[in-house]
Amino acid sequence: MREIQLRDAKATLSAVVDDALRGEPSIITRHGEPEAVVLSFAEWKRLSTVPSFGALLAVSGLRDEDVPERDGAPLRDLEF
Repeated sequence: MREIQLRDAKATLSAVVDDALRGEPSIITRHGEPEAVVLSFAEWKRLSTVPSFGALLAVSGLRDEDVPERDGAPLRDLEF
């Protein structure tokens, strides 16, 4: 992923977008610090639809009996 300064990104926005469409996202920096990322809409959509861990567990097919019982032993004492 290439880094490009904000002022250069403004001047070449069309090229930055074209690069993103080709699968080459750009990090936009301001005063040397990363501020934003330009990526294609398709890539953003793919990344934003990643299911949550809870949703993955819900469709995993695990049943209560598949998960081992918790150990009922008291927690150990720690001395600081």
